[in-house]
Amino acid sequence: MNPFDVDNFLATGGLIGLCILIFIETGLLIGFVFPGDSVLFTAGVFAAQPDPFAPLWLLCVAVPMAAIVGDQVGYFIGRRLGTGAVEGRIVRWIGPEPLEKTHRYFERFGALTVFFARFIGIVRTLTPLVAGFTGMSHRVFTIFSVLGSFTWAAGIIVLGYFLGQVPIIRDHIEVFIIASVVTVVVPTAITLVHRRVRNRRQVPGARG
Repeated sequence: MNPFDVDNFLATGGLIGLCILIFIETGLLIGFVFPGDSVLFTAGVFAAQPDPFAPLWLLCVAVPMAAIVGDQVGYFIGRRLGTGAVEGRIVRWIGPEPLEKTHRYFERFGALTVFFARFIGIVRTLTPLVAGFTGMSHRVFTIFSVLGSFTWAAGIIVLGYFLGQVPIIRDHIEVFIIASVVTVVVPTAITLVHRRVRNRRQVPGARG
């Protein structure tokens, strides 16, 4: 199952595959590359079709719960490993910018960052780790995680559900899927390539 081939991913993995993807995107650092917003929107569009892969109400309950569980895993990884949670190979590969941005959000918004981060790409993957190793209250973290997860996941699914009934979107769903995935994949790819090139230039003797 390829999460970047969104329609086939949902057709093959169904609700279980969708929940696993959202869990990984939040709970494990490798999930930062997944197009979570695009998959959620498409899931909502598919739920509006005559033969949906899952009913809307079930999507709006199960998917946010998967996001909440992912948050909890990320939080306890951060609590367990301390700053070592963001000193591994994956974070070095991502680069310092997203981590610095996450820290700035915490400094500016405090616990509200857990809520707002749900809507900000890579930041939603890093936020549980940062909350864990900085010692944020687990109770406070969980409250904002639950609120953010339901607002984000159920909100995007419902948006896709209602827009999926609009003829121009329903009849050209493949175009909208590709466009939504591109908005995630291209910026991520540019960031990673830029980071790799900069690292090569900083290595003594590296060829430009």
